[in-house]
Amino acid sequence: MKPVLFAAGLLAFATAATTAQARTLAPAAPTDTIVVRLPNKAIMTLVVRDAKQLRELPKYHLDSLVARLDTYIQRADEAAKTAKTDRVTLEFFPNQDAPGQGLPEEVRITTRKNRSSGERTNRVDVALSKVFGLQAKIDANGTKMYSTGNNETRRARRDSLNEANRERQSTRTDLILDLGLNALANRGSGAPELRTLGSRYVNIGLNTFVRLGGKKSPAYVVFGPEFAFNNYMLEGNNKWVNLNGQTSVVPETNGRQYQKTKLATSTFTVPLMVQFKFREKDASTGHSRRGFTIGAGGFVGYRLGSWTKLKYYEEGNTYKDKDYGPYNLTDWQYGLQGVIGYRTLQFFAKYNLNELFREGQGPQAQTVSFGLRLLK
Repeated sequence: MKPVLFAAGLLAFATAATTAQARTLAPAAPTDTIVVRLPNKAIMTLVVRDAKQLRELPKYHLDSLVARLDTYIQRADEAAKTAKTDRVTLEFFPNQDAPGQGLPEEVRITTRKNRSSGERTNRVDVALSKVFGLQAKIDANGTKMYSTGNNETRRARRDSLNEANRERQSTRTDLILDLGLNALANRGSGAPELRTLGSRYVNIGLNTFVRLGGKKSPAYVVFGPEFAFNNYMLEGNNKWVNLNGQTSVVPETNGRQYQKTKLATSTFTVPLMVQFKFREKDASTGHSRRGFTIGAGGFVGYRLGSWTKLKYYEEGNTYKDKDYGPYNLTDWQYGLQGVIGYRTLQFFAKYNLNELFREGQGPQAQTVSFGLRLLK
């Protein structure tokens, strides 16, 4: 196809798009398509996200682009003549060459050799802005189809639209996984020192989000079932002992050296929080995406089980002793919790208002858990 014919075709398309500006357009779906068939059998397709994008088309001064395309295509043809491959791609940036004139951001011309006839075919990609563009693929028969955006752009647009549609839902459920550490607060008589990295906290659950207000409201009520596992690992050569209805921490006296000595619990809990999930605009796609998140509320739960575990070496062998029992732990759990994060990175903190042990039957302390929250 001659470069002049292609330039004339693009000019005709620009005229058709400008005429469409004067029409009253109904709100368009994200995949609305305008097809222009030119007399020389060339076909052009413009895909726009909505009517607003179509009305913005004249500001890109496609008539000025037409004057430049002849030079661009000539340079692409010259490069193809001396190329060692059957495909050559050149990129041009009209808006950078002449800033302030409303030209498209990028023009990409791919020239391929037709192996059967020896002729070359030109494919012209015009990126009008970062959010939409025009791709025209022209061959000898003028019958091949084409669309807008490269694979990476289309994938980013699709993911952004899916995320936006998901955020517009009034109710949804997320799988959460909390990974963190435990500490003891308000320690009283007999409360032990915990080994920080060994006192791990794991929580898995299903959180249901119910939107408060309209479809763009950032406020949600959050609740759902969760299963939490708390480890309380002791520092030093100490161990948890339950004797005569009293749970306490005592040092080992028979010379045995412990590698691990911990108390562990499993708990079923139900949170109730108010959470705000704000959104921000993605500069690369023009769509909104998840931004800052903050939430606070409480939780209530019940202890399902508890046990102690001792790990030690003796006479060249490794032993792990596990003993199940209530250990005078408080059955009902309740407290405060909060989350804060940005995009997919979130942190949590939980503070138990209940004492870890029943009154007068164990060390006085309350549990604090904190760490990283993973969402799916």
